[in-house]
Amino acid sequence: MSRVLVVRCHPLRECYIDAVHQRVLAGLAGADVATVDLYREGFRPESSIDETDGHVERHRDLLRWCDALLLVYPTWWAGQPAMLKGWVDRVWAPAIEGGDRFTNIGQIVAITTHGSSKLVNMLEGEGGKRTVTRNLAPACGRGTRTRWIALYGIDRLGDARRSRFLDRAERVAQSLV
Repeated sequence: MSRVLVVRCHPLRECYIDAVHQRVLAGLAGADVATVDLYREGFRPESSIDETDGHVERHRDLLRWCDALLLVYPTWWAGQPAMLKGWVDRVWAPAIEGGDRFTNIGQIVAITTHGSSKLVNMLEGEGGKRTVTRNLAPACGRGTRTRWIALYGIDRLGDARRSRFLDRAERVAQSLV
């Protein structure tokens, strides 16, 4: 049975990212799933001198437990929201610096939305995608695969296109089971 850690990062409930998250969970039926909702649990993204926050070690334990990581979040200002970036800074960076790699993670999937077009994102350098593919994946192991599932120009899309993306998000999640 697949062990999948789903990390949701959006401050609002009943928003499009919430709909994506729900479809992802539906697609993971049959897998062993742990969910982290960074905003709901009050994760503190800022680092401090005393890094003994229990959240951080619990999140590292979840990363050591899973064989797939699925991130669900909006792309803001060409990258991950500050909350998710803080999660990477506080949970991943100290572990990696201490020599602890998450070699158990075979696949990282990012499912995200963008207000801007694919072209604009390419011109901006696709910072969010680079974080997943060039930073997180190598921190896991050589065989770790990444998938980037993005809906571009969401602010101008109709319901049909948004609905198709929800279907795609669920299919991608099913492929992890």
